[in-house]
Amino acid sequence: MKESINKALVSTKEYTLAFVRWLLLGITVGAVCGLVGTAFAKSVSFVTELREAHGWLILLLPLGGLASVGIYKLCRVTDVGTNQVLKSVRSEKTVPFLLAPAVFIGSVLTHLFGGSAGREGAALQLGGSISALLSSMFRLDEKSRHVLTMCGMGAVFSALFGTPLGACVFALEVVSVGQVCSAALFPCIVSSITAFSIANLLGVEPERFPLSFVPKLSVSSMWQVLVIAIIGALVSILFCYALHYTEKLFRKLFKNPFLRIAVGGTAIVLLTIIVGNDDYNGGGIHVINRIITENQVNYEAFILKIIFTAITVAAGYKGGEIIPTMFIGGTLGGSLALLLGLNPGFGAAVGIAALFCGVTNCPLATIILSIEMFGAEGAVFFALAAITSFLLSGKASLYSGQKFLFSKLREESSETPEKAEDAPETSEDENLNENSNINETESQE
Repeated sequence: MKESINKALVSTKEYTLAFVRWLLLGITVGAVCGLVGTAFAKSVSFVTELREAHGWLILLLPLGGLASVGIYKLCRVTDVGTNQVLKSVRSEKTVPFLLAPAVFIGSVLTHLFGGSAGREGAALQLGGSISALLSSMFRLDEKSRHVLTMCGMGAVFSALFGTPLGACVFALEVVSVGQVCSAALFPCIVSSITAFSIANLLGVEPERFPLSFVPKLSVSSMWQVLVIAIIGALVSILFCYALHYTEKLFRKLFKNPFLRIAVGGTAIVLLTIIVGNDDYNGGGIHVINRIITENQVNYEAFILKIIFTAITVAAGYKGGEIIPTMFIGGTLGGSLALLLGLNPGFGAAVGIAALFCGVTNCPLATIILSIEMFGAEGAVFFALAAITSFLLSGKASLYSGQKFLFSKLREESSETPEKAEDAPETSEDENLNENSNINETESQE
């Protein structure tokens, strides 16, 4: 009896110390990442408004790209991107701190001059870089460093998007498909909530798209959503292939990174002139908002955004592909909704859920993010779209650093992870030559 009591006391002490330790670390990471995320969000918003007010800035995109490449070379992080951050969670490798200023400035330049990119790539890299610095300062062991990296990823994502629950689950789920690190749940939610609270206090508006109409749950509406989800899964594969092979082509044709980014920037400028508007420059949040609030959508918009984003990423511009993914999903879903007799705004929300899950392989995070952004009324529809797309998108992924631990088809481990994990990390060109797996896409966000 005495021995059992002693064991219970020891166990209670251990859990209590872990609680206090991760509470303090989570708050610290969340506070730092919240401040950095706020600065980044406000910077991107400022330069986006500046570009929209002065359309001629798009003409300077090639020069902005040259500056971005120069900054990355100066900081010696040319080959470091989101994939390396994801891999650092599973290995002894660390993320260099100089990645933070490089991706911050590089992403701001991309948005200032109209490259088709988002913000989440920078969010994950900023969070990973800041966490690596804090881990070194606190002299954490390797396992604790891995947890803190996930905390940083979720914290900056939460600060930028205003989705603390979704950001927390996304940071845990995106690293390894089929596995969530339960030990990181508490510190991750603490850091995400802390970062969100700071960003909200400092005036960063969360991304919210309230739906004016959600259909009743019926066989008819479920089938309509299923159609959007199936087509969304196919388009998510197309998007990943487009990113992968366009980047491979650019690297083959233009080996010099300065020349590559200048050519890509020039191509974006010419495409913008041909299209005749700036809807496809930057992330495109305003287009998503237009579909949901005004039910306005162009049928060709999702294809054009794929082209703009593939060229931007392949050329080497910094930012990310999640906001473009949401643009593609929103315009695709809105267009399909019109054909199926659904409300375009609701269709856009379903399309976003399908595309997001298809390219990130994060069904739980997708469902939670969808509820946070669009409201809980359509939760069942979002879940159906996300899970359907998760299954049908196979091993398509934005990130080569993402590891497929378990098969999507049956309850067994996947053979692909070992191959992807053993691949060299030092050369993007070597990654791009792995044609056997679509998820070998170096996003370089």
